[in-house]
This record gives sequence, C-alpha cells and structure tokens, in this order.
Amino acid sequence: MGSDGSQIGIVTIGDAMQRAQDLDLDLVEVAPQANPPVCRIMDYGKFKYERDVRQKEARKRQTRVEVKEMKMRPKIDPHDYATKKGHIVRFLNQGARVKVTIMFRGREMAHTELGRKLLDRLTEDLQELATVETFPKLDGRNMVMVVAPVKRHPEKDHHEEDSPQAEPVGAGEPDREG
Repeated sequence: MGSDGSQIGIVTIGDAMQRAQDLDLDLVEVAPQANPPVCRIMDYGKFKYERDVRQKEARKRQTRVEVKEMKMRPKIDPHDYATKKGHIVRFLNQGARVKVTIMFRGREMAHTELGRKLLDRLTEDLQELATVETFPKLDGRNMVMVVAPVKRHPEKDHHEEDSPQAEPVGAGEPDREG
C-alpha cells in the first residue's frame, strides 16, 4: 500500500524498499500472516506519535471510579448513623461507589441480623441516590455491602421542573387575610 492509502499491488521486497526510500518514508509490515504479507509505506515516527496522542486523549476522557469505604458498628448511635450517612451521600454525589462495612466484635457475631437491619435501613434511606451493587454478605467478622450512585439523565431533570402540570406554590390554599 502506498503512503496515501492507495493499493500498489504485489511487488518484491527490494522494489518496495526502494519506493519507500525514494519517498523518504518507512516500509512497515502491517499483516505478516497474510499471503503474501501486506506492507505499507508510511512515516512510522509520525504514526507512533499520533497513536500515543490518541491513547493519551482516551485516558483523559476515561473516568476513574473511586471506591470509598465507610465503617460502622451494629450498635451505632442515631446521631453517628446520620453523620456517616451524610458522608456516604457526599461520596455518592461525587460519583464514587461506597463500600459499607459493619464490624462485629465478640458476642455481636451471634446477632448478625442487627448489621443486616442497619444495612437495609441505609439502603432505604439512600434509595433516590444509590443502587445496591453488591448485596450484604458476611465476610469473616465484617458484613460488607457496596452501593453505587444512580445514573441520572440531566435533560430529564430540567423537563420535570418546567412541566406545565406543576402547580404554583399556594395555588390551592384559601386566602388567610382577614
């Protein structure tokens, strides 16, 4: 194949090398398993540079999914639960997945259902923000669950706010003057 992508046809290796030298380009074998092998006349340095630039762009566009971890105990105080839930909400809003770990000690291992209830309550509280990716399972002395943020469609959110059937605030209330 020529430098412009055109088909040259079947030629000897010597002739192909001579054509590449005349154009001050490289002869690159692109399909060695073909019969006869397919070669291309190209600027190999430029090709490698462009390939590296494309790979770098692809890495830039790629999003890294972080997994944050939140540890709790089965006898957690309601205020501590609310604080930890707040952290989980923040992580989910940042787009990170969250691994929630309930740690059991001593006799608490006999009551793993308390940890399960806690994780079910957390799932219920985070219903709008997250979906359960890995359901709760006991792993040694820990019960682990992974939640991931719900994928939202931004155009749907805007249409719901602008919908005509939304009633203005105070439209159905009687006048309280008087």
